[in-house]
Amino acid sequence: MCEAHFTVAALYCFARFPDFEKFQSPLTELCNAQGIKGTLLLAAEGINGTVAGSKSGIAALIDFIEAIPALQAQNIELKYSTASLMPFNRMKVRLKKEIVTMGVEGIDPLQSVGTYVQPQDWNALIDDENTILIDTRNDYEYAIGTFKGAIDPKTKTFREFPQWVKDHQEELQGKKIAMFCTGGIRCEKATAFVKSMGFEDVFHLKGGILKYLEDMPVEDTRWEGECFVFDERVSVGHGLVEGDVELCRACRNPVTPEGKLSKFYQEGISCDSCYHERTDADRARYAERQRQVLLARQRGTGRHIGD
Repeated sequence: MCEAHFTVAALYCFARFPDFEKFQSPLTELCNAQGIKGTLLLAAEGINGTVAGSKSGIAALIDFIEAIPALQAQNIELKYSTASLMPFNRMKVRLKKEIVTMGVEGIDPLQSVGTYVQPQDWNALIDDENTILIDTRNDYEYAIGTFKGAIDPKTKTFREFPQWVKDHQEELQGKKIAMFCTGGIRCEKATAFVKSMGFEDVFHLKGGILKYLEDMPVEDTRWEGECFVFDERVSVGHGLVEGDVELCRACRNPVTPEGKLSKFYQEGISCDSCYHERTDADRARYAERQRQVLLARQRGTGRHIGD
């Protein structure tokens, strides 16, 4: 296994953050000065992001964020992992309407949210036969790993999740509703939305899948597969070690080792998810890009722009 050279920090915090815009430049300057790359999203409802850099650089960034007055009154959800290579290509600090986009007006996790369940208590909840377990992530994330028995809403984006809940209200009546996502942030809004519909027994995994994989011993796990992450590591497993899943460079969907055996898989060109959605002209274009990627690797010039 490659030695880990980079510290990866995934963080979010819902807060009343009216002056969020004025922090875009200072955060950008700090990250650039520390060699940090990744994405931070700022909005009136808080901050969200995943970044990577040296251990000292990430520590300096977290110290800065935790000192922002609007965020000091709230607990910042923060998880660390490692990467053998820099998992991001650039640094972006973006101003947004929402730090996680659900698209439903009036959903405020600071006002109403589901009951947090710690990783050590999660197994007991989801083993309960009266619990309905819902994966709030998108279909391509579910495909490479999820909790045993979890429902896949088959969403392409988080914006589709509220409609799925509305379409399945009758099935949820009288049940404990347990939800989970990668790091916990989507469930903040998912549980707030479900509670706004009148459901009371609503729960979500504190710290998300990442915290569960960090804390839960493998022998006690209810997790199956790997967890998709939105960076060049692509996936992580128990202990947050880098996984075996890769990205299809044509459609950016994850490809498992088994998926690479498909007749539709060609590195950099196509996979099962996109082969029938792309034309021969598309694949010819991807093939030329892949040729340039391989040439760049052979020259030792690092990642090509399309890599």
